[in-house]
Amino acid sequence: MALDPLDTATRSDVVTKRLQHAIALGLLRDGAPLPSEADLAAQLQVSNVTVRASLAELRRQGLIETRRGRGGGSFIKAGTGQDRSILERQLLALNIDEIRDTRDLHVAVSGRAAYLAAIRARGYELSKLTSLAESLGQANTPSERVRADFRFHAELAAATRSAELTRVEVGIMTTLAPLLWIADMEAKEIKNACAQHQAIVAAVIRQDSETARSLAENHIQETLDGLIELRMQLGRIEGDRP
Repeated sequence: MALDPLDTATRSDVVTKRLQHAIALGLLRDGAPLPSEADLAAQLQVSNVTVRASLAELRRQGLIETRRGRGGGSFIKAGTGQDRSILERQLLALNIDEIRDTRDLHVAVSGRAAYLAAIRARGYELSKLTSLAESLGQANTPSERVRADFRFHAELAAATRSAELTRVEVGIMTTLAPLLWIADMEAKEIKNACAQHQAIVAAVIRQDSETARSLAENHIQETLDGLIELRMQLGRIEGDRP
């Protein structure tokens, strides 16, 4: 996911964004060491120069620190993945049409995931989904909300037992989840989002596949419409600045 191979034409800014999102999602934890430049380049299938430029940008943003000597290397710095200004810039870099396209894809993928989960999920999968549906409401920080939202949608897709559908869902949420919960500018009201997660799971448990699909589609539509409104709001603020 965070370190899946990239297209060879991808540049350092895309590597930077992928690592930023991995940090924000908690996939790369505080204090965790990054692989060496050579190993990162091999995993991402880009050049060492591209990786070096990306790491330099992450250092500039305060997302990683580099230590010299024995046991040295690049390490993740605590709490920085949810820096509001970084996430705002990432959202502003998306145009409205890009978000709408992503919304349409995400509605289709999440709706199908909920539909299939209602047919296929059993036992432990249902218990895990029930727990994750409640976790967003228990999250107290933007970083916790990002992880709770990401995990819920990832596990809902995983409950379909379709590796390809899960890959697509995780890919979408890896990009979107940090942007949905920008501190003090959330794209969606937390209590409402949590209630929708719980309603989706209740339909999955009842094996009511059509209701699960409809609820998931409406949930994503509303959430991404909120992100579009947030993007427009930030654009207006940027336009007002001297």
